[in-house]
Amino acid sequence: MSNTPYFNHKIKIRVISLLFILWIPARAGAGEDNISWIELETQHTIIKYQSMEDLKSFDKNIDYHSISSGIEGFLLFSSGKKDINERIEGKVDALYRRVRDILGMRKPMKKMIINVYSDSRQLKDAFFRIYNKEGQFRAWYIYEVNTIYISVDDLHEGILAHEMAHSIIDHYLLVRPPSESAEILARYVDAHLMK
Repeated sequence: MSNTPYFNHKIKIRVISLLFILWIPARAGAGEDNISWIELETQHTIIKYQSMEDLKSFDKNIDYHSISSGIEGFLLFSSGKKDINERIEGKVDALYRRVRDILGMRKPMKKMIINVYSDSRQLKDAFFRIYNKEGQFRAWYIYEVNTIYISVDDLHEGILAHEMAHSIIDHYLLVRPPSESAEILARYVDAHLMK
């Protein structure tokens, strides 16, 4: 009978953990229904944006052309393709592959979502809706919904690669590493992105 209180405590912890796990994805989408998203699907991501102006800013701010992307990358960027969707697909997928290669984590994974907000105020509001508290983050990532939250106000290839690294790390390993370890690996990507 002395095991009963321990057993009951263990069940309570599991129930609370399960409720928390279910709560985060529900909150991650909470309040987003007033935003009309447009989607651009690439080989490795689904980019959600709100306007053509946001997409143009995204294109302008992500200046990444992978040298290691081979003939495909060379043809994409040297052929002068005018279509913004093709340019963004090429840049984002090249960046994704570079992050994956730096980490040495190359197995196929579910596509990550990138929510692109029009400005830092909108990004801050999204943080508040999700976590019900104020936050001063330039970008963040939520494992449970495999989503990166970022603003075109403060966007560049380094910050996007850093958040991509978190997604790749968390979904590559069978057991998610502690957040401190994942942050060290994401910073490793920062340091080697342009080498």
